[in-house]
Amino acid sequence: MQVRDLERTRRWIAEEERREEERQRDLAARPPDPDWLIQYGLNRKNVDRVHTGDCWAAAKSGRCHPATRAQALEALRQQVPACAHCRPDTALLD
Repeated sequence: MQVRDLERTRRWIAEEERREEERQRDLAARPPDPDWLIQYGLNRKNVDRVHTGDCWAAAKSGRCHPATRAQALEALRQQVPACAHCRPDTALLD
C-alpha cells in the first residue's frame, strides 16, 4: 500500500516538474513588453491616448498597440493626450 502511494506521489511530482518546465519555456519564449503603447478609439482608427508599456490602464482597455518611441512622441506632438495614470509624456519629453 505504501509503495503504491509513494509511486503515485513520484508521478505527481514528475508531472508538476514537467508543467513548471513548460511554463518557464513559455515565459522565456515570450517577446518583451513594448516600451510604449498607442490606444485606439472604438472605431480602431482614431488615436485616443499614449501609454507607457507597463500601464495598468492600457492593459485594461484592450485597444492598445505597441509603438516605437518615435511614434509615441509624434502622437504627443499631434496633441494626442497622455495617459493620466502612467504619464508617458514626462518620460518621453525628458
